[in-house]
This record gives sequence, structure tokens and C-alpha cells, in this order.
Amino acid sequence: MRDFRDAKSMAKSLRTALAESGVEVSHSRALELVAKQFDLPDWNVLAAKIAEADAAVHIRPAIPIIRSFDEDKAREFYIDYLGFTLDWEHRHEEGLPLYMQVSRSDCLLHISGHHNDATPGGRSFVPMHRIENFHKELQSRDYPNLNPGLESMPWGAQVTVSDPFGNKLTFCEQRSSNG
Repeated sequence: MRDFRDAKSMAKSLRTALAESGVEVSHSRALELVAKQFDLPDWNVLAAKIAEADAAVHIRPAIPIIRSFDEDKAREFYIDYLGFTLDWEHRHEEGLPLYMQVSRSDCLLHISGHHNDATPGGRSFVPMHRIENFHKELQSRDYPNLNPGLESMPWGAQVTVSDPFGNKLTFCEQRSSNG
């Protein structure tokens, strides 16, 4: 979805669409029209807003590094059971530990066999939506010795699972957007 930072390409698309309808507008007029679409008085104000946004430091969500001791068990748990997708994997050379990234929706996890990358027994909090559906999905899969419950907590509903290496992931549908 486009936002104000896409103003120049939006102006170009607007000019093209108008030209196809037989209406010619200059590039500067198209920029002014796009500024009005964002309830701004003119292109100069929108350009300043774009420059400010481009200069702003933007910190994205952290990616947990989760310690693994067995590649096959890690794949079985994170991919087969939790439904994540393998994005990539890396090994410095044959016979060395595996480092991989898995993802599901907007959640990224790094799974590492390297002993200095993470401490076994760590915990990750994973905000999400549709936790009831996720819980049903997990219940439908046959995974030995794991039958997580759906808990109601003051901050929302959550499902906590433990991987084969003692790491815990708490998936939570929060009641408010504050955390």
C-alpha cells in the first residue's frame, strides 16, 4: 500500500491516467494534486514531510536467535509443526553448524546451531492475530509430547510452546495495541 513517501510515483500514475482520459496536467500540478490528497496545503509541505521521514531513524522489530542442537528436530518443530517457512540457510563450510531463517507472516526467527549465538532455554514473545485459529491448527498436528493450551491472560490470549531444545515461544493476541 502506498503512503505519502510514494508521492512522486503517485503523481506520475495520476498524470498517466489523466492523459489516457484526454486530460493533460503538468508534473508540478500532479504533485500539487497528490499533496491535496494527503490533506496538505501544497507540494512544498509534502516534500518537507517526505524529507523528514527519509531522515528519521526507523528501528524494525528484533529477530530472535534461537539455539538449536539438532537440525532435523529444528525443521520438524519450526516448519512442520509451527508452520513456518524456511527462507534461507547458511553454513560456513561443510560439517559446521547450520544457521537458518524461518518466517510466518511478519514473524522472523533465526535458528542457530552455533554455541555462541544464543543461550538455550530462551523465551520469545510473538504478537499475533487469530490466535484461536492458530491454536486449532497446532491441535490438529501430531507432535509428540506437546499439546499447548490457549490461556486467557489480563493482556490477551496466548499459546506457549517449547521447542525440543528448551526454548519457549509465547504467541499472544494482545487486547490492546500498546505492547
